[in-house]
Amino acid sequence: MSNLSLAIVLAAGESKRMKSKTPKVLHKIAGRTVIENLLTAVEAIAPKKLTVVVGAQKDAVIEHISAIYPSANTVFQEKRNGTGAAAALALAEYKGNGTVLILAADTPLLTTQTLQEFINAHQSEKNSASVLTALLPDPTGYGRIMRGDDGVITKIIEEKDASESERDIDEINTGVYLFELPVIRNVINQLRSDNSQKELYLTDVIELINKAGNRPYAILSNDYTETLGVNDRSQLAECQGIMRDRINYLHMQNGVSIIDPTTTWIDAGVEIDEDVLIYPGTVITGKTKINSAAVIGPRTTLDSCTVGEGAKVVESHCTDSKIGKGVKIGPFTYLRKGSVLKDESKAGAFVEIKNSTVGRGSKVAHLSYVGDAQIGDESNIGAATVFVNYDGEEKHKTKVGDHVRIGSDTMLVAPVTVGDGAYTAAGSVINEDVPPGAIGIGRAKQVNILGWVLRKRGNSKSAAAAKKAGAKE
Repeated sequence: MSNLSLAIVLAAGESKRMKSKTPKVLHKIAGRTVIENLLTAVEAIAPKKLTVVVGAQKDAVIEHISAIYPSANTVFQEKRNGTGAAAALALAEYKGNGTVLILAADTPLLTTQTLQEFINAHQSEKNSASVLTALLPDPTGYGRIMRGDDGVITKIIEEKDASESERDIDEINTGVYLFELPVIRNVINQLRSDNSQKELYLTDVIELINKAGNRPYAILSNDYTETLGVNDRSQLAECQGIMRDRINYLHMQNGVSIIDPTTTWIDAGVEIDEDVLIYPGTVITGKTKINSAAVIGPRTTLDSCTVGEGAKVVESHCTDSKIGKGVKIGPFTYLRKGSVLKDESKAGAFVEIKNSTVGRGSKVAHLSYVGDAQIGDESNIGAATVFVNYDGEEKHKTKVGDHVRIGSDTMLVAPVTVGDGAYTAAGSVINEDVPPGAIGIGRAKQVNILGWVLRKRGNSKSAAAAKKAGAKE
């Protein structure tokens, strides 16, 4: 836990380079928004107060912040005239002393550990000002760190204002700062907009602090990838890839087998037990929980699902569903919201299930649609069965009991009940209840019209085959 008085998150930017109607900080990485990833890291260091400076599309950003971090305070920067002006607005609202952390909302890869180490270094060295820096293989787009002969940071130069030689510097400003509050308050109102952007740069306070007789220090990050920012779609994708690798590594360290981590995408909120096996092309999102010894994939999507011990989900798409112990799903199965498959049940190839419960040991083997249904234990739903649940205006419920056998190509027209131990004949349309132990037959009697092909299709290959077989008109 840090001894941090105030944390200020700068989230007022226009996000023009994203070319999106969605604010940059609300784009998602591993199931969380850009700003949520950052605030998750900041929350764990427990600042006494958190202030987020908002600007462009403020209503959407404020609504999101209220949902994920309701104790946060928000300040509106009506005139977007630079990071320095944004920080000044937040500082004006806080009357206490102590240490303030200032950081940009578009750095979603920062971890609590790095922030805590940064704070510890700042406070143990009794610094008045500290800047978290990083050595980047390609520093293009970032402000450069200027150090004096003694290693103390003298100033930060934004790339647009840097000379050619200054742009060769590979130590960059991450946009993460720590200041003692009296020190930053003493200089924040001295900022000037005499730069290429005509804005008040927060970076300029470093030079002002030096002139005031204090010594700002640069503290180098151990992992430059944590400090990467998001300004456009390519940088968003880069951060998504890094977060994917980070999440997959943690799961593998905890005993999960991931055959191809580069094609496996797992959200930050997903829980996976040890001895789970995940095949390539799998996407696991939302609040999914996977129990031990389950097998997932290949090419499977699980969104906010619970998967029981030893279950197998192969080449399928499942959303908001509960999959029990030992259940078999797929291939090419679609479980929609509200699907519950109890232990040892099955939903096979090309099956769609929606808002339905499939009982213990029951099977919907292939080519069927099950909607708004309750299926009992140890029942079998034959191929190409359709639970006809929609009358054009309302959805209706179908109930199938225990140990029922539904014949292939049956239409169960809801509302209808098939009792325990009952059967339906293949090809039936069932629109009345079938009592327990009965067989429901709902089909017309077959009629064969002899010689029809020879009379109506006399010149066809079918007619020739029929004549060869001895057919007559």
